Amino acid sequence: MSLPVCEEILLREEAGVLHLTLNRPQVRNAMNLKLVNEVMATFDAIADRSDIRAVVLRGADANFCAGGDIKDMSRAREAASQNDGEDPFFVLNRAFGRMITKANYAPQVVITLLEGAVLGGGFGLACISDIAIADINAQFGLPETSLGLPPAQIAPFVVNRVGLTQARRLVLTGARFKGEEAKALGVVHFTTDSPEAMDELLAQQLKQIKRCAPLANRVTKELILSVGQVEHETLLDKAAQQFSTAVQGDEGREGTQAFVEKRAASWAQ
Repeated sequence: MSLPVCEEILLREEAGVLHLTLNRPQVRNAMNLKLVNEVMATFDAIADRSDIRAVVLRGADANFCAGGDIKDMSRAREAASQNDGEDPFFVLNRAFGRMITKANYAPQVVITLLEGAVLGGGFGLACISDIAIADINAQFGLPETSLGLPPAQIAPFVVNRVGLTQARRLVLTGARFKGEEAKALGVVHFTTDSPEAMDELLAQQLKQIKRCAPLANRVTKELILSVGQVEHETLLDKAAQQFSTAVQGDEGREGTQAFVEKRAASWAQ
């Protein structure tokens, strides 16, 4: 399936990696409904593409994402006053949740490069990334409650990332913090102190990802995300079947043969 034509995000495919850039720098890449729909369409388009091994999410002009676009909310308010049908506020907010969920369950490895503003929905995207790399001066936070709003679609992902105890503090105080505290909380895995260092670390992580078999990574990510969602014994039965299939499949045969022959597997060359 080909990539969608987009206006609010930039897409670049290179060497098995899809680079997705939020491209609304005039509002620090705040997300409107159009951007949200474009991100969802992109993840739908690559869902079955095993040739794309990783997705790198970042924001244009050294800001990741300042959350939801307040102007979009104002337009929803105007629509609500003129609409007797579906609630436009519900539609707008629920779309954010669907987007973050699609990114969370993407079979590719999702990497976020976090610079500048990492707020609201941007914070939510950081919380679902498989690998998160942050600039030490990036500004993290959940400002929704200070605006009189709940972080409705984001809160569950924050709890999953940092645990209930820390999530309570973060969402109920609208706390702001930088990269090192984000690392201590477990929001991010690595911090860097320059764009060059971030790009170098990204290259290292991509190299490691490409050492792993594409299908094995997909199956493993699905397994990890099923923990707590599927009954324990049922999950282990499914995992055993997936293991059996993998051992007898092309990747399993190639991987074990490459090990015996002391060479890199075909997918890592």
